[in-house]
This record gives sequence, structure tokens and C-alpha cells, in this order.
Amino acid sequence: MATVLDSVRALFAPNTTFTIDAETPADVVARENLLDRAMGPDRRKKSSEKIRRGRVPAEGLALVARDAHGHVIGTVRLWNIEAGIAPDGQAVEALLLGPLAVDGAHEGKGIGGALMRAAIAEAHKRAHGAILLVGDAPYYERFGFFAEKTRHLVMPGPFERARFLALELKAGWLEGAAGMIVPSGRKLA
Repeated sequence: MATVLDSVRALFAPNTTFTIDAETPADVVARENLLDRAMGPDRRKKSSEKIRRGRVPAEGLALVARDAHGHVIGTVRLWNIEAGIAPDGQAVEALLLGPLAVDGAHEGKGIGGALMRAAIAEAHKRAHGAILLVGDAPYYERFGFFAEKTRHLVMPGPFERARFLALELKAGWLEGAAGMIVPSGRKLA
């Protein structure tokens, strides 16, 4: 992971430097405060949050963006899930991305895009087959996420079909997958 994360550095404006790094336990408070500011008080009521509740992110797939002073200014995490079942009856292992958030003072500087590219690259490097998310299609389509790949899958609880997107990291990974998205990752101790 260090290779991918160390190589993701962006310079978008004078004196605006950030790095993408693995999340550490010391980042938890800053990450949660950032998510509260960016997503609002109802963020814990979303269907995606129900899948994440009581779990830890997929191994090596909790990333943060840091400013030049080391402060957390962005975050993204991916979670192990089962994306329904394949036609042969086997569970389809995949990842659920979210939340992705950037501090409002740093929006428009490419931080969200850099976090997405780093997360996708790391998931690919770790041989995952697909990433699913619920989000703004016009934003995520530029990274290869489309609703077509999730047409036979459902989220627990309410969700907007047009915002339920997927990216196959391995061609055909979600072919024929159908059913409910359920968590499959490690539980919190």
C-alpha cells in the first residue's frame, strides 16, 4: 500500500499540498468530526451506514488526505460486503465505498478525486473484484461507476436506485449477481 499512497500527491494551487495516507487510530476523532461537518447529523441513518455499523474497514482500505501540516482534510473507507449471490449460489465478495468526504475549506482542489483513485488502486492491488457505493452518479461515473452493474442488487433500507453504483475491478465480477447487500467484514472488537 505504501507505494500507491506515497505516490499520490497533488499540487493544485500555490501552497496547496496534500498527501494520501493510510488512516491511523490517531485520525479517528478528526475523521469523525470531518464526516459530521460534511454529511450532517443524519449521516448515521443512511442504508450504507447500516452495513458499516459494528464493522471495521477492509484491510488496508481506510485512507485519509492530509494537508501540509498533517491535518486530516479528507477521508474514504471501503468495507467488505457480499453483493448478493452469483448464479451458482455462491456469495459475491465485494467492497462498499463510503463515506468519501473532504473538508469544506479544501473542496475543489482534487482531494476527493485523489482519494477515489488511491482507494480504487489499492483495492485493485489487493485483488478485490468490485466496489459498490451509493452516491452522485455524475461524480462517480468518471471513475467508472455505473448503476447498470447493480440492477439486480438491493441495499437494506431505503436507497435511490440511480445512485446505487458499481465498478468492476475484475471484468464480469458482478455478472448475474442478485440479492441483498450484506456486511461480511471483520466485526469491531
